[in-house]
Amino acid sequence: MGSRYETEWGKSGNGQSAKQNTDTSGRGLLIPGAVVPPVQFRMLLVSALSAGIGLVAGVVAFALYKLIGLFTNIFFFHRFSTDFTSVRFHHLGAWVIVIPVIGGIIVGFMAKYGTSKIKGHGIPEAMEAVLINRSRIEPRVAILKPISAAIAIGTGGPFGAEGPIIQTGGGVGSLVGQIFHTTASERKVLLACGAAAGMSATFNTPIAGVILAIELLLFEFKSRSFIPLVIASTLATAVHMQLLGTGPMFEVAKVDFGIPRALPFYLLLGGICGLAAVGFSKALYWIEDQFEKLPVDHLWWPAIGALGLGVIGYFVPRVLGVGYDTIGDILNARLGLELLAIVMIAKAVALVVSLGSGTSGGLLAPMFMSSAALGGAYALLMNRAFPAASLAPPAHSPWSPWAPCSALPPAQPSHSSFLLLKLPGTTTRSCR
Repeated sequence: MGSRYETEWGKSGNGQSAKQNTDTSGRGLLIPGAVVPPVQFRMLLVSALSAGIGLVAGVVAFALYKLIGLFTNIFFFHRFSTDFTSVRFHHLGAWVIVIPVIGGIIVGFMAKYGTSKIKGHGIPEAMEAVLINRSRIEPRVAILKPISAAIAIGTGGPFGAEGPIIQTGGGVGSLVGQIFHTTASERKVLLACGAAAGMSATFNTPIAGVILAIELLLFEFKSRSFIPLVIASTLATAVHMQLLGTGPMFEVAKVDFGIPRALPFYLLLGGICGLAAVGFSKALYWIEDQFEKLPVDHLWWPAIGALGLGVIGYFVPRVLGVGYDTIGDILNARLGLELLAIVMIAKAVALVVSLGSGTSGGLLAPMFMSSAALGGAYALLMNRAFPAASLAPPAHSPWSPWAPCSALPPAQPSHSSFLLLKLPGTTTRSCR
């Protein structure tokens, strides 16, 4: 880092004040009696760098979506196209079981011979970089993570692109900080800017992106971090609007939340969602532990998990891929109670098995689908038990309970609330 100081004031062995210095070889030296002012946070530099990070993250998010569309069309429809197509419309029959296994094998080789950091859904890895690695992310992680996620999702993985693009955006921010020889505190803000920009570019939700970074990465609310976050998220959203359009992600009919009549039902649903979150977390950790006990090389774990996914996807095609179309169907009350229950359980099981095997993919989109199905099923059941509650006008039964369900792990209640205020609307983009 040259002559920049990243350590705090200290004491030398004889009790005299000391500073951290560097000699020509780059090794730290303690000089007794020396006095140096603390390193200042360079607000203008960080803000300028955050603007570039936001623009790059927006382009990377667009490229990742196109890459997912490309792999999906190649593996399931045998055509060369980057348009988003729902995997459930495939005509492969039982061969659909094999496709996720192919993706699992590829991801397994990438994890073993590339970097193991591509495993998981991305957000914990970004947090680890902040808390343990002084906000440093290796360049190969920023490159291999989106590619591995695109392969996993494009071969039917029940994931979203959100976690990988958050980690990738964070990687871009970290790399920029390393190139410009920033301090650890400055680099942490730049990493968070990249993560927030990735979130904003994915969902067209700049406020939610800022809140995500504050809740999960920065753990502070100061102007020195808030201003760069806003700059990065705003520019990433602008890129999203130019490349993917300005419309909301899901088309949702007019919603009647039934306030205050339905408030008691929302309170009960919140408790159910909390229990579901705990159950999901424990199930995921248990599956991970079982894979650790397998007498095979970890290279093959993603393929084994993908085999289970393929079997589930053969019987319930809606669990394959991102599933934005299924989320839209749930939000507009197009699915009955039985299908909602099937989607809720099958998607959660497929996600736990796949993610627990160590493959690459995001957690938010599949959680949205499973949670929305849970909320829709809950509303329909409550309407049967208490007809006077009237919880099922068009789009109301699945939509009104979805907000509390979105707080499933990773737990981000503020971020989830802002995200769900932005996602629904009256139009939907064709690429979704």
